[in-house]
Amino acid sequence: MKKTEFVKNVGISSASVAKLGKDANITTGVLVKICEYLKCDITDIVEVVPDESSEEENLNGR
Repeated sequence: MKKTEFVKNVGISSASVAKLGKDANITTGVLVKICEYLKCDITDIVEVVPDESSEEENLNGR
């Protein structure tokens, strides 16, 4: 499926798809629409990756 078809079928903007391609932040509303279209759970498309600077702060007791 082409990106333009995906945008139209899911009901999201092309800017949101561009953000996905750049690993940029998107809204949970966009993620919900994608899940509804794909008939999947949000845990199927989302992975939480800890920020390295936050990990270092936690290790150093900050």
